[in-house]
Amino acid sequence: MIRAEFFRSASDKLCGFRVTGHAGYAEYGQDIACASVSSAVMLTANTLTEAFRIGADVRVEENEISLTLNDPGDEDGDRLLQGLLIHLNFLSDDEFKGRIRITFTEV
Repeated sequence: MIRAEFFRSASDKLCGFRVTGHAGYAEYGQDIACASVSSAVMLTANTLTEAFRIGADVRVEENEISLTLNDPGDEDGDRLLQGLLIHLNFLSDDEFKGRIRITFTEV
């Protein structure tokens, strides 16, 4: 299962995420659920840091990527993270039911 944990600031803004795991939808290298999530996560991370130049700590490890905004109150960062959350909810609810778990942690 893919686990997507979103971080919320005290002001109720999204300020980061950690995505781990494997969907198990198909064999490694053929798993379209994993490819869909990976693509959405990388697009979000690159849009935040490269296109919008929003400061963030990005860490990529085997089967895990995390991103934490340097400014947890950044409005554009919150909106971009909301877009990722909406997309992952769609994938979780409609496309790959039972393969993606989304949780929230207040930081």
